[in-house]
Amino acid sequence: MKPEEDAYGQLLWALYNGKNSVEILERDDGYISAYSSPNVYVSSYEDWKSYEKKAMEFVKGRVLDVGCGAGRHSLYLQEKGYDVFGIDISPLAIKICKLRGLKKAQVLAIEDIRFKPDSFDTILMMCNGFGLFGTPKNAQKLLRTFYNMSNKNALIIAQTNDPYKTDNSAHLDHQKSNRKQGRMSGHERVRLRYEKYATEWFDHLLVSKEEMKKILNGTGWKIKEFLDSEDSHYIAIINKINR
Repeated sequence: MKPEEDAYGQLLWALYNGKNSVEILERDDGYISAYSSPNVYVSSYEDWKSYEKKAMEFVKGRVLDVGCGAGRHSLYLQEKGYDVFGIDISPLAIKICKLRGLKKAQVLAIEDIRFKPDSFDTILMMCNGFGLFGTPKNAQKLLRTFYNMSNKNALIIAQTNDPYKTDNSAHLDHQKSNRKQGRMSGHERVRLRYEKYATEWFDHLLVSKEEMKKILNGTGWKIKEFLDSEDSHYIAIINKINR
């Protein structure tokens, strides 16, 4: 990744250094979302929402934190004695993780994940991490990769956002357009902007609970339970099926 493309890392760097920042997410249909308080990325456990705290109770064994960002989940789990390996596509994010004390962290894109069998017991995908799969086809491919590299009793803890729980006409129109083009309603082509920095355009996938179940079908994973939030976000606890 070129330095000028690491908008996410620059945002995290600003937050790490105590600067009030604005996160801008741009969708390819022209829709722009601005978040003036993205301090959740560097928040401590005490400030997390209850369903996030509940999700941490399911963690076990060796942990792979996919899209670890500034490392808030990894650092919490490391402090609790877990063996945690954080990965992120952003070089600055990984630098921040190491500065904050994460022992194992590496710049690695989700599509480049390759580990030996039985490498992990828990795969963590927080902060809308399920969306990093990008498309249903890519999700199923990577879920099979996760299956092959994890322990027989492994689980995935994945956060996402139900796209149907909205009354925003721009989002509803975008979903309708997706369906006309044969895509899932919650498929997005987006990029993150921060000050003069901008990431490359990438696919992001939002799914309902039923859509997630369909994506998991045939990959070796099944839903154990869902943890609901007060809004459209939820966390899925996903168990490995022993064949």
